Amino acid sequence: MISKVGIVGCGLMGSGIAEVCARKGLSVVVVEADALAVENGMKRVENSLNRGLRAKKITEEEFEAARSKISYETDMGVLGDRDIVIEAVVENEVAKEEVFRTLDKVVEGEDAILASNTSSIPIMKLAMSTSRPESVVGIHFFNPVPVLPLVEVVRSLLTSPETEERSIAFVEGTLSKHVVRAKDRAGFIVNALLIPYILSAVRMFESGFASAEDIDAGMVEGCAHPMGPLALADLIGLDTTQAVAQSLYEEFKEPLYAPPPLLSRMCEAGLLGRKTKRGFYSYS
Repeated sequence: MISKVGIVGCGLMGSGIAEVCARKGLSVVVVEADALAVENGMKRVENSLNRGLRAKKITEEEFEAARSKISYETDMGVLGDRDIVIEAVVENEVAKEEVFRTLDKVVEGEDAILASNTSSIPIMKLAMSTSRPESVVGIHFFNPVPVLPLVEVVRSLLTSPETEERSIAFVEGTLSKHVVRAKDRAGFIVNALLIPYILSAVRMFESGFASAEDIDAGMVEGCAHPMGPLALADLIGLDTTQAVAQSLYEEFKEPLYAPPPLLSRMCEAGLLGRKTKRGFYSYS
């Protein structure tokens, strides 16, 4: 039975995972790089819980109970007693491998699960950073985590059947999310379909074929999508979109996965979407 959860990283995804686990009554320890990152992560969780309270999706008692279940630290050594640790740092293979090397040293339980929330990096690459690849699995949530029900569970060639089944039981039974099992290929299911679609929209905008507004309106009004591809890229973060595209292109070498020059220039300029207040659109 998983009752003690560790989370490494408290950005958009890590904070959402922490909130979902805390609202289910689990003990949650979040580790961030430094005090400023801890403060920012705590604010994300608090703001999300406050939105739920204002929308009457949670009660005052549930709000306080969730807050009390989360502690914040800057030392990964505190994760030693966790039943599962979910890595949710920047979508960068080198950074994630470093996290897994550290977790391999500090997490004590022989049956503890080491999971990655990566959206595109093959789990096998991360698992081989540890001495226990059979305990490493992909558990990929979607943003915003408290709202979207889907989670991809990804088993590598060396992930044990027990690790996979315990992970699915945790996600479905404890967190009440909907699991899809994905093969350990870059992008898994959702991003392998989604990223080429977004990149196609970026290329259309880059070529002057249509405005951002008209591209997005075409998909919202013509295809009943809740959000257009360029607005979605802004929500995901253009840096994350580019990182996933690069991971897909590295694995498959297909042109549809290659990041368009405009996307690369925007990332270099720090125009990353909603989190920087400017991407394909401006945000106040």
